[in-house]
Amino acid sequence: MENLSLGVIDIVILVVYLVGIIWYGIRKGRRETSEDYFLAGRNMTWPIVGLSLLAANLGSNTLIGLSADAFQTNTAVYNYEWMAAVVLVFFAVFFMPFYLKSKVYTMPEFLERRYDARSRYYFSAITIVGNVIIDTATGLYASNLILRIVFPDIPSGVMIALLAFAAAAYTIPGGLSSVVHTEVVQAVLLFAGSILLTYFTMSSVGGWDGMMAGLDAMHNQGTLAKPADEVFDMAGPIDDDYMPWTGLLFGVPLLGFYFWANNQFMVQRVLSAKDLNHGRWGALAAGLMKIPIIFIMIVPGVIAIVLFSDLDISSLNFMIEQEGAMVVCSQLSDCPNMTYPVLIYNLLPTGILGLVIASLLAAMSSSISATMNSASTLITMDFVQKIKPEMTSKQLVRVGQIATFVLVMLAAFWTQYIDKISSSVWEYLQMVLSFIAPPVVAVFILGLFWKRANANGAFAALMTGLGLSIFVIISKVNGLIPWVNDLHFLHMGPMIMVTCMLVQAAVSLATVAPSEEVVNTLTYNKRIFAEETAELSGVVWYKNYRILSVFLLITTAVVVAMFW
Repeated sequence: MENLSLGVIDIVILVVYLVGIIWYGIRKGRRETSEDYFLAGRNMTWPIVGLSLLAANLGSNTLIGLSADAFQTNTAVYNYEWMAAVVLVFFAVFFMPFYLKSKVYTMPEFLERRYDARSRYYFSAITIVGNVIIDTATGLYASNLILRIVFPDIPSGVMIALLAFAAAAYTIPGGLSSVVHTEVVQAVLLFAGSILLTYFTMSSVGGWDGMMAGLDAMHNQGTLAKPADEVFDMAGPIDDDYMPWTGLLFGVPLLGFYFWANNQFMVQRVLSAKDLNHGRWGALAAGLMKIPIIFIMIVPGVIAIVLFSDLDISSLNFMIEQEGAMVVCSQLSDCPNMTYPVLIYNLLPTGILGLVIASLLAAMSSSISATMNSASTLITMDFVQKIKPEMTSKQLVRVGQIATFVLVMLAAFWTQYIDKISSSVWEYLQMVLSFIAPPVVAVFILGLFWKRANANGAFAALMTGLGLSIFVIISKVNGLIPWVNDLHFLHMGPMIMVTCMLVQAAVSLATVAPSEEVVNTLTYNKRIFAEETAELSGVVWYKNYRILSVFLLITTAVVVAMFW
């Protein structure tokens, strides 16, 4: 595969997109008050909330990660996608009412109201770190993979800096309003580009039957470990290296719950909704749009197995670390993260290529702008405002803008370490998340459904989770305890979460119960369900979030059953 260059039409499309999206983002920005800047004035309607959630989630790291794992026959990666629909239903039914009614700016702020300031500061700090090393850094890293094929002479550091500038250009001046409005455009462009790529890949392989026949032929020749009918297996045995069924049952929901219901950069879009109904409808719409991901983002990666397994990519000079040394990838199987770039540059015609690259940049900018804005919100509202409560809204906005700039620079710096941690972007994302999520999910769930959970128990659980995560990391790095080192991250996460829950329960029962005010306003009870039932009695079906939730769950079950 030779280095490629974009045609004039492709370049025009990219330039028009970049200039247009920055102009549109700045034009839609709101920064008169801190609520305008950080939560878009809490005035977003459900289509904007839903598309914004989708665009923030489907960043360039997702496109790269899904296709790379599919190329390695790990199509069980789809479990993370359909599980999002299930998690979003749970989120919309139980958690969202408390988030919106409390009028908080951040998830750590909600933890303070349920528990105390200790939990708030810990969760805020760990979320900021996660935003930098998980979401923003992988978004920049993945976009660099796409563009370095066309611009091989530009150093990766320079390319990443340019990408970071493009995303920050409208995020810093415009705040969340800029972010969510541009994400609507980006979500549409992203879906359009993904559908086009699926069409051209399917055409190249001879449709679904051609793909399956090609996979079977490779299996018969001994070049593919799995026959075609096993490539789309959704889960393996308990000792499976990628997706053990126990990991699907316990680990995937845990990571999904943290990502969609506790993670600031996702929940912040819901906090911007004009009311509870729009927040719920938007979340359910995002869940519905996650279902077709297997067809438009995972299947193309499987088709790459048939078309490009033997493709020579050494001319791209893409380096990876192997046994402590940096080596050049000779074939796509050496660098599965290059699957998506190989697909688009080899199969798409001029004009369409420019549109799809623009969709990738859209995905990159949407996810990065989302994480930058949320992390700056955490720094500003959870730390700076607490330290200097006398600051005005305009001063807080300025702090948020400075924080955004600093954070994106830190993320750009961290990109150099991603390849050293994992050869798969998606595995890197889930692995790091499995260390952060368990204690947080534990305190949120117990806090909502158990009246006796108190501040001391929550803080003890968070510290226990932190200690266990550090211990596991040290053990894996130094090879201290073999069974710990071999523990799958989808098993490790639930084990840490259950331990944290037990610690929280024990400490809570041994110390003073929370106040009646906290229990009555921030824990779920039968009265809330009864009141909602009465409110929904006269609502038409397409506005009744419970009916919509059932429809989403049924749709999810039908599609998943097709591949089970």
